[in-house]
Formats: sequence, C-alpha cells, structure tokens
Amino acid sequence: MHAIGIDIGGTKIAGALVDEFGVIVKSERVPTPAGDPAQIEDAVVQMVQSLSAGEQVAAAGIAAAGFIDAAQSTVYYAPNINWRNEPFRAKLEARLDLSVVIENDANAAGWAEFRYGAGRLYSDMVTLTIGTGVGGAIVSADKLFRGGFGAGAELGHMRIVPEGLPCGCGARGCIEQYGSGRALLRMANEYADAGGIGQTLADVRAARGELRGEDVAALIADGDGGALAALRQLGHWLGQACASLSAVLDPQVFVFGGGVSSAGELLLDPIRSAYFDHLPARGYHPEPEFLVAELVNDAGVVGAADLARLSAAQ
Repeated sequence: MHAIGIDIGGTKIAGALVDEFGVIVKSERVPTPAGDPAQIEDAVVQMVQSLSAGEQVAAAGIAAAGFIDAAQSTVYYAPNINWRNEPFRAKLEARLDLSVVIENDANAAGWAEFRYGAGRLYSDMVTLTIGTGVGGAIVSADKLFRGGFGAGAELGHMRIVPEGLPCGCGARGCIEQYGSGRALLRMANEYADAGGIGQTLADVRAARGELRGEDVAALIADGDGGALAALRQLGHWLGQACASLSAVLDPQVFVFGGGVSSAGELLLDPIRSAYFDHLPARGYHPEPEFLVAELVNDAGVVGAADLARLSAAQ
C-alpha cells in the first residue's frame, strides 16, 4: 500500500507517492503561495488528489516547518507561512478521502534517514539538517521523539553561546547562528575581510558584489584555504553541540543533512574533533558514528509518507 508525502517549503511544495520500501513512485512540485494559507491548502489538496489518482493509498503525510502538536494535527506556529494554531489536518481531511498526519519537516526528514537512509542500522539517532537554519530530529529506541507538546527536537535553538548572536527565535547564542549555512556565509565573509587565507573569498566577493552560498561551496570543493577555514569553524560549533546532545540523548549515530553536508568528510572531520574535545567523560563514553544523510532532497516527502502509513496502520 502506497502513501503520499507532501513537503511544504518556503519556495516550493514537493509531493510524492511512496511505496513501503521508501521508494518514490511518482512526484510533483509547485511553487509555494507562502502569503496565502488558503492557496496552500488548495495546492496540497490538488497535489494529493493528483498523486493518488488510480492508486491504492493508505494515508497522506504533510511536512512543514514549525511547531506541530503531539496529535500531528494542528500547526501551532509556522515561520514561513501565516499559520497560528491552524487546524490543518481537519481542514485537509474534510476535503480528502484519506487519513492525514501533519509533521514537522525536520522530523519527517530525520525519520526517513532512520528508516531508509544513513540511520537505518541504528535504534538511537540524532539528525542535524544544516541548511539556511539548523533543523533537528531525534529517534530514541526506534521511536521519533516529539516531546510532551509535540514541539520538541528544535535542536537549532539549543543555546551554546551565552548572550551570543541574536537569533530569529528571540533568544541569543543558538546553534543556528553558529552551525547553519547562513553562519558559514558570515564566517566566510569574515575571512574575506581579514585577507590572508581569505583573499580568494575577497576576490570572489569583489567580482560578484557579494558572497553567495554556492561561491563558498565551490571554493570548499576547490580546497581554498579561507573557505575551508570557515567550514572548520562551523564544524567546531556543531561538534560542541553534538557533545552536549550526547550527554543527554546518548545516540549511536549523528546524521548530517542539508546543503552544507555535501562537503562530506571536510565537514565531519572538524565536527568529530570538536565533539571529542568537549565530550564529558571522554574515554569512558561510547563513541557514536558521524555520517552524511543519504536521501538528500527526498527525505521530507519519504519521511512524511512513511509516518502517515504507520499512523494509518495503528
């Protein structure tokens, strides 16, 4: 029995019909009408209907950024869409002949990695998605952790620097300000300002008018000293965060997704180094694995579909 996964992003809505092995049978994408919740609802309904036409479908899972209640029904708050206490599941089920679950997008992506990707051989996993911000997902004893109110695992907003950089969440010093793609760009600009190993970064910035994420990624791939130094700085902060997470969660594996994870071992090496430098009781604490996510851009839809299928089966 297939299930449908829908991933609502800030710029696009991606959908897929997914089989029980996590394989995408067919998929669709449309732009996100982010300013109009009613149009988003219409777009999701139309996509589910299109993907389910002529198919046996067990359920539909919808992944979106924001706080989702423990019943996987109501969106408490979404940063990119004007949803506040939005009863999104009830609205969709009133228009679709399917059971629906709503899930945080990072949770959905992390669940996909746990079921079908880099975390499939483990029972306890932490996923950090390193994109514009930092998303997180926790699997403990083969179960997705959501917290008492459903809004847990917001790992990007774990504070690591007291009175550090201001974050969009209203706090200061969150890991999102030190371990995200946006943070990497800020660090690269700081190296460009300093000259020396940052001179190539400065030259690219001067030629383009600004540094872009793809510029930094290209220079990392080329082995540029300044870009690699910025990446190591990013990895240092992520490794510190992982050491703190290990003290609480004791995962067997950390999985890193998002655009920055394409750097592979160039990112994982400084993460491991900082992790072991800051791990409590090092030498006595079992050492987890550090891996790059495997499902990349498909993780959100695959995870949402699988969570919906499991919910329907229960």
